[in-house]
Amino acid sequence: MATKTIEEALAKIRLRAVPSQVIGSEGFEEKKPECPRCQDKQILIYRVHKDAKWIEESRWINGQEIVKLTPETMVPESDFLAGKVCQPQDAWEWRDTFSIRCDCVAQRKSNRLMKSSEITEEFKRLGFQNFCTDGKPQVILDAYECALEYYQDFEIVRSERRNSIALLGQPGVGKTHLLTAIANNLIQRKQVPVLYFPYVEGFNDLKDDFNQLEEKLERMKKVDVLFIDDLFKPTGRDRKPRATEWQIEQMYAVINHRYLNYQPIMISSELTVDELVDIDEALGTRIYEMCQDFCVVIKGDRKILNHRLVGA
Repeated sequence: MATKTIEEALAKIRLRAVPSQVIGSEGFEEKKPECPRCQDKQILIYRVHKDAKWIEESRWINGQEIVKLTPETMVPESDFLAGKVCQPQDAWEWRDTFSIRCDCVAQRKSNRLMKSSEITEEFKRLGFQNFCTDGKPQVILDAYECALEYYQDFEIVRSERRNSIALLGQPGVGKTHLLTAIANNLIQRKQVPVLYFPYVEGFNDLKDDFNQLEEKLERMKKVDVLFIDDLFKPTGRDRKPRATEWQIEQMYAVINHRYLNYQPIMISSELTVDELVDIDEALGTRIYEMCQDFCVVIKGDRKILNHRLVGA
């Protein structure tokens, strides 16, 4: 009876294992799965021997301890059903199963989050590893260390009042690069949703299409992490901040919502903390309070700090 049961199970597996087919110009073609490891089932199933030792693992999620039992040894179910693990009469000893989520699930989620982040293809290549620190002044190294520390501590601080980061001051020093590196790592490694909003281009787009204004502002309020690049970017020789009453009103609505709900922001700006406060005290002080643990202001000789002027 046991032999017959195993043979029936193997027959069913072979039937399910027949690759799906699609009709092409030359007849039927095999459709290959995107993930060869799980065959697009998104889970991996293993068989566990009745005498296997189970290990207790615990981790904290949202302040709650989650305990999970994991077998010390296990074999892929495909090997078990193919008769590679035991003789048919011993199959009952492997009746326990254990499943884990395939890595492709997290990768697919990262791809979806990256697509919705509005980070450009060029910016997707920016990381900590390709940020040049060789020969850079100490203030640039401070900015690099601040950004790296923020990423490493993100899970600890994300629900606190001081859960945000601001890199301010001199243009061309790598503020956007470092904050984009944080965003890319949050998305790809931690599957944390991030929305990139370039201040100048973003508001230009919103002025051209007021139909998307409410929808975009809602996304900016509710996304897990909001990255505002070049906030109030100055223009002209007098370096006047680009901050109309309407822009300030919209920025305040977004920042205040995130402030009240303890949602992180990442901000780059050529302005200092005092200059942000001068534009709007309620807005500037909220930004500072949220970012004060991770805030670097970069000021100095532009020929030394601005990487675009190296050799000038």
